[in-house]
Amino acid sequence: MKTLIYSLAAAAALFASSAHAQDLQPLDRIAAVVDEDVILASELERAVANIRGQYATRQDQLPPQEILERQVLERLITMRLQTANAQRTGVRVSDQEVDQAIAAIAQQNNFTMDQLRQQLAGDGMSFDDFRASLREELMIQRMRQRFAQTRISVSDAEVDAALSAEATGAQYRLAHILVALPEGATPEQIQTGQQKVDGIKSLLDRNEMEFSAAAVRYSDSPNALEGGDLGWRRADEIPAAFATAVTSLQPGQTIGPIRGPSGFQILQLVDRREAAQSADAGSVTEYQARHILIRSEPGNDAAAKGRADSLRARLVGGADFAEVARESSEDNATKANGGDLGWFTQDEFGPDFGGQVAAIGDGDISEPFRTQAGWHIVQRQATRQAAGNDNNRRAQAREAIGQRKLEDEWDRYVRELRGEAYVSVRVGPNRDPEIGSGG
Repeated sequence: MKTLIYSLAAAAALFASSAHAQDLQPLDRIAAVVDEDVILASELERAVANIRGQYATRQDQLPPQEILERQVLERLITMRLQTANAQRTGVRVSDQEVDQAIAAIAQQNNFTMDQLRQQLAGDGMSFDDFRASLREELMIQRMRQRFAQTRISVSDAEVDAALSAEATGAQYRLAHILVALPEGATPEQIQTGQQKVDGIKSLLDRNEMEFSAAAVRYSDSPNALEGGDLGWRRADEIPAAFATAVTSLQPGQTIGPIRGPSGFQILQLVDRREAAQSADAGSVTEYQARHILIRSEPGNDAAAKGRADSLRARLVGGADFAEVARESSEDNATKANGGDLGWFTQDEFGPDFGGQVAAIGDGDISEPFRTQAGWHIVQRQATRQAAGNDNNRRAQAREAIGQRKLEDEWDRYVRELRGEAYVSVRVGPNRDPEIGSGG
């Protein structure tokens, strides 16, 4: 669960592309020119359709069609820029590596290769497009790894501070709305951005729109379509401009707008929790639990959630958890053992999963919750204090800090790529006026 290649499949389904001009169908229009490459209108339409499929039961949360198209097109543009840069810097993914990734995706979804092809065809994607998109995802992932190795460093002092905060501090789940400003923004651009963010803040203050819906509709952040969710963070992981104010907020409250390097931001405290307390400085809390996983793909998320809700109702009604897991769980690694996960620390399977386990009591069954793998139901069985391995704790803290730094630095790097690239949008109200909507 720590590294889920399934997420590659989801991204490939969202950003499926035919990156080569020779694959162009005669009547297909060009949605955007990106340096020496193009994004086709059919690619944009397919990506937008996939997003709408994910929001099938929440269509009212999506922005108007033209705004959704702009958001999705911007994602496609940044994806294309990252892929091109990976190729320029010598990043390569072999056919064998792509084959292995596809085989793993098929296995995780309990598909034969023929069934996988049929599923893709049903989703309107050719196998060649899926393969090409997956190669691009693997290339970008590899480039990120190289980026981390050469540009990200974590000091011992940062690890010490993180371990101290972990033992005594609270954690905060945050979401944000970004109104982006370009590098070297003109006074007119700054004024326009200020007016936009003030308008968004006014909507929130008057309770005319939920924060997540406003993020989907108005935010310029790459995570806009996820409601601006930033996940769980300790106080020392929150930007200094927000940190002091966040600690005094109640869940649901917001701060901002505040001007930052990327533009104007509004931040919401979604929830807070106290860090797991150890019995002493040399011990760590471990949990014993079992789970049921219902995998989710773009287009069937609502169905997967419905199935998870139905299974939880059976469990609450008295059904044996292990039997239901053996019958229905889609985690092949644990279903034969009734979903048993053994003993683990809170962060071992990721912060979202660990946070759900820590939030319930021994014997309790969680509500269904979402991770990259799909929808989970967890039953916590027991808790214990175990002797902590200081080296392991430090290694985990160092990795977590490095990942946070990588996210920030990579976002900045991608913005630089975008700012330096030649991009001409040829669809929608923001298309290049010199080119128009022709292809």
